[in-house]
Amino acid sequence: MLRWGWSLLDDKRSRTISLESQQHKLIEHLRQHGIYDERVLQVMDAVPRWRFVPSEQLRAAADDRALPIAAGQTISQPFIVALMTQALRLTGHDHVLEIGTGSGYQAAILARLSRDVVSIERIPELSLTASQVLRQLGITNVDCLIGDGSVGCPERAPFDRIVVTAGAPKVPPQLCEQLTIGGRLVIPVGTVEPISLQVITRTVDGLITEDLSPCSFVPLIGSAGWPEEVPE
Repeated sequence: MLRWGWSLLDDKRSRTISLESQQHKLIEHLRQHGIYDERVLQVMDAVPRWRFVPSEQLRAAADDRALPIAAGQTISQPFIVALMTQALRLTGHDHVLEIGTGSGYQAAILARLSRDVVSIERIPELSLTASQVLRQLGITNVDCLIGDGSVGCPERAPFDRIVVTAGAPKVPPQLCEQLTIGGRLVIPVGTVEPISLQVITRTVDGLITEDLSPCSFVPLIGSAGWPEEVPE
């Protein structure tokens, strides 16, 4: 029994080392494809993406592609996670709102680069699972809430940064109103695929919008997003 126990432990260690090695290669891939913020790259190297994917997806955890998770949702492509995080220009002192907790992976990245994160998810199963994984990783500055994230979180506003991890038909005005002056909102917007990843900065004179990249996301469901039945 003792030898069998050691064998299982060795297998687990070996698998972890292999996953870490694959993730290191992924980070180099991101660097070569235009991710230049070394803080973002270092954090993405430190956060084990494989902890946020279903067991049947472990072999693909370090692939630069979106993967299916529970409830018909996805964990975003690492390049898109890196691009969105880089676009936020986090300072380490930010009060951040994330719309769409999903697997919790993006929240884990944000948590390492900001003061605190409020993350809203409409699907209770996903929120609870993500919260568990975050706690297991020792990440304590993420508050996972269940609700309609399309309208933001006015009771915890204003936010220095807001990131939306689902595609909206248009930018919800509630989110812009919940930004501090100088705050940044990163959100996928559009009604025809591919949609556009936009960066919106709130200034004293109004909003400045920049198109960052074409992208593809699951729809943002909610009163300020898509209805439950998204049109084809």
